This record gives sequence, C-alpha cells and structure tokens, in this order.
Amino acid sequence: MQLLADTLATPSGATWFFLILALGLALAFEFVNGFHDTANAVATVIYTNTLKPNTAVVWSGIWNLIGVLTSSGAVAYGIVSLLPVELVLNVGSGSGFAMVFALLLSAILWNLGTWYLGLPASSSHTLIGSIMGVGLGNAMLNGQAFGEGVNWAKAQEVGLSLLISPIFGFFWAGVLLLLLKAFVRNPALFQEPPKDQPPPLGVRAILMLTCTGVSFAHGSNDGQKGMGLMVLILVGILPATYALKMDETPERVQAIVMHAQASQKTFTTLAGANATVMGQKDAEAELGAYLKPTGKASEKTFAALATGSEVIGTTLGRIKTFNDLTPDERRAVRTDIYLVATAIGKITKGTLVANAEDKKAVSTFKGELDHVTKYIPTWVKIAVALALGLGTMIGWKRIVVTVGEKIGKSHLTYGQGASAELVAMGTILAADQLGLPVSTTHVLSSGIAGTMAANRSGLQAQTLRNILLAWVLTLPASVFLGSLLFAFGNYIVLHVFGAR
Repeated sequence: MQLLADTLATPSGATWFFLILALGLALAFEFVNGFHDTANAVATVIYTNTLKPNTAVVWSGIWNLIGVLTSSGAVAYGIVSLLPVELVLNVGSGSGFAMVFALLLSAILWNLGTWYLGLPASSSHTLIGSIMGVGLGNAMLNGQAFGEGVNWAKAQEVGLSLLISPIFGFFWAGVLLLLLKAFVRNPALFQEPPKDQPPPLGVRAILMLTCTGVSFAHGSNDGQKGMGLMVLILVGILPATYALKMDETPERVQAIVMHAQASQKTFTTLAGANATVMGQKDAEAELGAYLKPTGKASEKTFAALATGSEVIGTTLGRIKTFNDLTPDERRAVRTDIYLVATAIGKITKGTLVANAEDKKAVSTFKGELDHVTKYIPTWVKIAVALALGLGTMIGWKRIVVTVGEKIGKSHLTYGQGASAELVAMGTILAADQLGLPVSTTHVLSSGIAGTMAANRSGLQAQTLRNILLAWVLTLPASVFLGSLLFAFGNYIVLHVFGAR
C-alpha cells in the first residue's frame, strides 16, 4: 500500500490529514506544557494571596502569549539542530513522519504522567530526551554505531544549561532572600501571609511584576520549542510555501548572491589546489557526512562548501524573488542552504577558519542564509501562544499545589516568592538571548527550595526526593519512549503504508 508515499507527492486530502495530525500533536505538546510548566509562574502569587487563582492563570496565560509572539526563534532552531540531519532534510518522508510523531507523543506522555502525579518535571528535558531517542533509534535502524545519530556537542551544550540553571536558581534565590532580609526592614515580607488577605500594595506590585516576568520569559523560551517543530513539519509537507521566506525582498536575495560568491572564493582557497572538484550531489553528500555527530572536516569539506555556495549563488542570481523559483527548486535551495549554513556554523566554532576576515565573511553569509530559512510564520506563533495560554488556564492546579505547599515545611512568604521568581525570570530571559532551552520548572522550584533553605524554614524531604527522581528519570525515560515509538512508527510506515 502506497498511501503515505502518494500523499507526499501532491497536496491531497490524505496529505492534509497527516499535516493537521502532526501540527495538532505539536500544539498538544504546547498545551500540556502550559499547565505543566507555566503553573510554576502562578504558584507564588496564588500562595501569597496576591491574585485569586482564576485571575492569576488568566494573567499568566496572556503574558505567555505575549512572550511567544515577541520571541526571536533562536531557541526553536536550537532544538531542531539536535535532530539527525537526514531526518531534518527529509521530514516529509515516511521516516520523517515517524520522527515527528515519536518525539511529540513521547514528550506528551511523560509530561501527562508527571503532571498527574503533581511532579514539576521539565518539558524541556522531556522533549530533548525524545529527540535523542529518535536519533539513537534512527542510527540503529540504519546500521550505524550506537550513539552516532545524536548531536552530542549540541546535546552537551543544552544539557549543561538544563543542569546548571536549577543550581543557579537554588543558590541565587537563597542569596537574594538573605539580601532582602538584610536591607529591607519590614518583618511582614518574611512572615506567613494573613489568610485570604492580599499583601500591601507595594509588595503586591512586585509579586505581580515577577509573575508577569516569569510568564513572559516562559512563553518566549518554552513556546519556541513547539514553533520549531511546527515549521519543520510545514517545510517537509508544504515546501512550496514554507521552504523559504517567500516575502523576502529582491535586495535581500541579491545580498545572498553577493555573499555566496565571496564565500565560494574563501572556501576554494581553504580547500587548496589539490582539493577534489565536486558536483552538487557529491557536495551535499559530503556536507551531510560532515554534519553527522562523528563528522570531521577535511579539504573535501571546504570543496563541498565552495560548491554549495556556488550553487546557491547561481540559482538565486537568475531570480528577483523566491516566487520566481518552482516548488521543486525551493525545496532544493533550502536543502543546500541548510547544509551550507549548518556546516559554516560548525566550522567557525573551532579554529578551522583561522583568518579573522574569512571567518567574518562566511559568518555573515551564514546569517543571510539563516534569515531566509530560520523564520517563524506569524500564524504559527499565534497558534502556539493560544495553546500555551489555554493550557495554563486549564490544568494548573496539581503543579501549583506541589510548588506552593509541598517543597517547604512552612507557608511561602512574600520575600520568598519574589526572590524565586526574580531569579527565574532573569535566568530564563538570559537563556532566551543565548538561544538555549532551560526549564522554568527546574529554575523556579529550585529557587523556592533555595529560599526555604536560606530562611531555615525546612524542606519536605519526600517531595524533594520525588521531584529529584522525576528529574533524574525524565531524560532516560523520554529517550526510551522516543526510540521505541520511532522504531514502531518506522515499522508502520514500511509495512502498512509501504513508504520510506
């Protein structure tokens, strides 16, 4: 049966079915993310009586929405870069569909399980673990060595940000609380809030500000994960519309041509006189091999970059706008742009391009290429923002109760809530600027634990043990689920739909 294979050739009714199903799963992930992660942002304002629960979750949902709409997209493509290159380039294939469904389903299942138990586990950890699982599964199914399908360098970078951020939250939230106690002589800030009474106006304003900041920061960081996956799905299924930023100006297109020509000369020089002259297909294969986690640069890599730059410059040199390209040409150009830009990013991180002017020139070329491929359509931002906001408003209570009542042995004070949220807001916004995904859950719940420790309020050992267990198990569990569901999905694609 060739149903899936046929749907990928033309935008038939079945194609739209798979597209809607895949996009629906991405939005479902963000919906679950909303009530799983964003609930942390409202715990402090609810347990300090700053806002009523319903008002708090609506307010947080609105600022999550604003955060998503104003986000840069850097985190979105940071997540995509963890995926195997061959699956990113062929996301519209059967294996590409299996990848999308596997990583989203595994992330949703683990998030729902930890939410049901009231455990503030990390959606970021879950999604990244699922991606690693897909990479491992893809490597094993293709007869590669174990672990070859994972971008370990990028995974290490992301993993360190996820590991360091809760330690940062614990330490600095505790320090900030102690500084407040030393310089702010108002005992009411550090005592249990009176039951059902809002805090003084100034304190209330600060807590509202921190809740707003954390909600905005969460939207701008976590919301991007779903956006990146949605764009990947759209590019794979509807490349004629989404492979390139179709409304780009003729001036931008010609700027790419100019930088492509300059970069071609640079890469030809770096390749050396004895480098192999390559055709387009050979160059794509060489760059694909280099971009695998175990890939090493050689003279052939620079020769491939020279060829890729030439192809991009020649193709775009004969048009005014991307609308002048046929749908097949748009897909092909995007493939070349992705391979060249990603390879430049990998090469310029090391010392392979020693000359500062050469490095600047090819990095500028990469920036121009990224501008026309690493974009997020406005409607995708709105859809993710609504899913995240609705999730916040519907399923917040389980996590809020854990964060507000079960981490410390005493009730959350105004000072503790403000300290934890200020540190969480700053950490997440900083990570957003660096394009790194961090966990709102980890940072904020660690921050609250830090303030409880600094205040000598006592910590509930059983709750902390359960939270730590969830944190430790999240990555291996989601890796296992991701690889298992990917293998199952590939089996279905191959034996039921007869497609690859």
